[in-house]
Amino acid sequence: MSRLGNLGARLYRGEVGYDFIRNRKIWYGVSILITITAVIGVAVGGLNMGIEFKGGAVFTTDTKAKISTAQATEVATDASGHLAIVQELGNGGLRIQITEVDTAKANEIKETLSDELGIPANDINADLVGPSWGEQIANKAWTGLGVFMILVVVYLAIAFEWRMAVAALIALIHDITITVGVYALVGFEVTPGTVIGLLTILGYSLYDTVVVFDSLKEGQKDITKQTRYTYSEIANRSINSTLVRSINTTVVALLPVAGLLFIGGGVLGAGMLNDISLSLFVGLAAGAYSSIFIATPLVADLKERDPQMKALKKRVLAKRAAAAARGESPEDDGPAFRQDDEGAETAGAVVGQRQQPRGHGRTPGKR
Repeated sequence: MSRLGNLGARLYRGEVGYDFIRNRKIWYGVSILITITAVIGVAVGGLNMGIEFKGGAVFTTDTKAKISTAQATEVATDASGHLAIVQELGNGGLRIQITEVDTAKANEIKETLSDELGIPANDINADLVGPSWGEQIANKAWTGLGVFMILVVVYLAIAFEWRMAVAALIALIHDITITVGVYALVGFEVTPGTVIGLLTILGYSLYDTVVVFDSLKEGQKDITKQTRYTYSEIANRSINSTLVRSINTTVVALLPVAGLLFIGGGVLGAGMLNDISLSLFVGLAAGAYSSIFIATPLVADLKERDPQMKALKKRVLAKRAAAAARGESPEDDGPAFRQDDEGAETAGAVVGQRQQPRGHGRTPGKR
């Protein structure tokens, strides 16, 4: 078995682990800092909305044209009075995009491009895009997002409980905010492809979250009938048991997206691939982070406010204190216990730590 597979098996059995819940304030702080940065980026820099949302004209030159992108950009910008975006097509032609121009201006720009670049007017195709079409796309995207969020909350509240539904909703909003903020900071163009990417990442993010929630649901059965673990410790064990699975799923999903973004968009210069690949890449990474570091710790925080869970925690800590007073080790079928900030023992050994032998002070191997 590979090292990662062996680690995954040990995490699943509870032999080793990392205390995600105990360090939840760190994760919350990191997320708040990233979210604030994203919001500031959107508020200050704004989003670079594509022609589909602003409206404008797209000129496509003939494949025989031997014009550099720099030359075409200069000519188109001077002719229109707006910054032109020029992309080289795979067939050798050019795609010249200019926002906020009407039909009369588009015809004028076409004639200027023909004269200045030495291309026959018949070899330049001009397509006008109205801003109303982009507005319809945006409205439908918001409607789809709202319906999706409502259905997610209803489903999770029925399949699990309302606390998990609230935590999953916060995690989804967290992922969308970060992704949108990255677009504002890097200045990538927002197109319908971006909207598709944003809606797609919601499914991936929710998948990882539901996997952990399902493990947590199984682990909390008859939780009030035992005195070994608090709810937070069971939540922590659920994260660790699905940790390697979440990592593997995320890495496998990120690899092809990274190929689109860095090779297709960066090396090969296929700029249109950036529209969807950046949103997928950032969203997948943020979704994996939120499912582990945000969603489940939030559930634990909400659940620990429940009177039954408060009573359970008191019983667990009282039992451990009594065992410590007698000089005995608390019985545990998982990772070794360790002291937390309040002096209470909590389950969750650091990855790589050897599990402590069981018994009440007996030497291993002797009866």
